Amino acid sequence: MTEVTYASAGVDTQAGDRAVELMRDAVGRTFNSTVVGGFGGFAGMVDASALRDMRKPLLTTSTDGVGTKIAIAQQMDIHHTIGQDLVAMVVDDIAVVGARPLLMTDYIACGKVEPTRIANIVRGIAQACAQVDTPLLGGETAEHPGVMSEDDYDIAGAATGVVEADELLGADRVREGDVVVAMASSGLHSNGFSLVRRVIEVSGAKLDTLVADFGRTLGEELLEPTRLYSRDCLALKEQVGVGGLHALSHITGGGLGANLARVLPQHLAAQVRRDTWRVPPIFQWVQAAANVPWEDLESTLNMGVGMVVILSPEAAEIVLKKEDTWELGRICKKGTDLGGRTISGTKGVEGGTVHLVGGYQL
Repeated sequence: MTEVTYASAGVDTQAGDRAVELMRDAVGRTFNSTVVGGFGGFAGMVDASALRDMRKPLLTTSTDGVGTKIAIAQQMDIHHTIGQDLVAMVVDDIAVVGARPLLMTDYIACGKVEPTRIANIVRGIAQACAQVDTPLLGGETAEHPGVMSEDDYDIAGAATGVVEADELLGADRVREGDVVVAMASSGLHSNGFSLVRRVIEVSGAKLDTLVADFGRTLGEELLEPTRLYSRDCLALKEQVGVGGLHALSHITGGGLGANLARVLPQHLAAQVRRDTWRVPPIFQWVQAAANVPWEDLESTLNMGVGMVVILSPEAAEIVLKKEDTWELGRICKKGTDLGGRTISGTKGVEGGTVHLVGGYQL
């Protein structure tokens, strides 16, 4: 009778152990003074005793992946950048409510563990976690032979944070006359890559083609990691307080209008002027390469705006002195004839209304 082993079934536990050893130092560098225990335990732990000094701490959580951007990383055989995308997708969502991240965990599913590739993915996650002072407290790499091809993988992550109940940011703080300020994106971030990949297919574009407007290849431009906003947002909250900073919106899937509408109260609207910024070259390339309608583009991609800040006029004066920020528009009463494309009732949230007016700068 043929002998069947775990290895012959397609799972190489020794390769998994090698991957862990390769990523150990990078993960360890994310640990701060709150971490209890070392690397490799069954469960990660943080000392939460500081929460006793909070008036009414609210725990926050977010989980996400990086979508089909992974397909570009696989085609380019570049795996160290998407870790930052993963961290940004979850930690920046937590920052939207004003929460400070306490910890993050990750999960990698793959057809076959290739130790260097797995370690590069985790190193990218760890380096981004270190940038936002968030311990990477645990993770799992699962080998799925027969379910996924050998070179295939997917990643997901979850983060937990905390915020004082009376410092929670959101729609109930937004007021008529507030200023809507943009924080620039670093590129496509991690949303809309099903559209982007279809554009590449239809246009026949090659990832290794050098594009003068990018100063690098198309593939390298597409893999530009998502900007990390959480430290900047939390520092801003500390600087102007919740009296000045009212709401944040992370511009992910659905684009600027859909995500901004989620953080507005039902009785208010935001007028956003498209002519207040120049659309970065990568978005223009996606549109032109396959004649994508502009409305479809702005419903899918961030168009150069990665985070939106809603502030009092006084606080906005402070924020607008910072690099890569600009005034997008103002908050008005709902029902006002603001013109443009109207967006509301998105992502299952009965929030306010966003009016996208004017034309883009190209």
